[in-house]
Formats: sequence, structure tokens, C-alpha cells
Amino acid sequence: QVQLVESGGGLVQAGGSLRLSCAASGRTFSWYAMGWFRQAVGKEREFVAGINWSGGSTYYADSVKGRFIISRDNAKNTMYLQMNSLKPEETAVYCCSAKRLQSRMVVTTPNAYDYWGQGTQVTVSS
Repeated sequence: QVQLVESGGGLVQAGGSLRLSCAASGRTFSWYAMGWFRQAVGKEREFVAGINWSGGSTYYADSVKGRFIISRDNAKNTMYLQMNSLKPEETAVYCCSAKRLQSRMVVTTPNAYDYWGQGTQVTVSS
């Protein structure tokens, strides 16, 4: 079992920045590929960014490329999402996820993940 806890969400004005964290416990963090997803009210869950076990491979949704940066610190069992130039339409609950996988692959489909956090609310005001 892996437990995931997100933090760092909040209210920010359009154009502002937030840094989300995902703290993992329960198993060796470096065994897992990780991802960030978001879900707005009335919409389906959407892939935001993913990172492989080592941090050497990352992948982003087109909508966030150039503005968001995903990273991880395996020594601290934590993954991060730096979000810049935020837009009101990015208001959503942001969740982190984990899949046991040690390869260069980045996982983008939600059904492939094994574990999920509860999420943290991000609200971007216009």
C-alpha cells in the first residue's frame, strides 16, 4: 500500500503561481511512476503531468506545457507540481497518483494508476 497526501492548493489570481506537493508513505517511493491529474466540477478527470520513477522522464498535457513543471525528490518521498501563469479554467481538484513501475515510461491514463491521493483544491480567480 502507498499513501499519498497532497498539499499546496489554494486561491490564486489569474497569472499567479502555486506549488503542489505529494507526500508518499508506505512503500519505497522510487518504485513508482507518478502523475498529477485534475478534475473540475462537472468534468472528467484530466491528465496534467507525469514523471517516471527516477525523474528522468516527464510528460505534460499540451494545455500546461511551458507553464507547469513536475519533479520529484526520492530522498524525501515527495513529488511536486510547480504551476505558473495559472488560468481560471484550471480551477479544479488536483490529485496525485502512483503506479509501481520502474522504467522510462510516463503513465498518462488514470486507469493505469494503482494509488490516489484525496486531492487539493486549486481555485484561480479572474
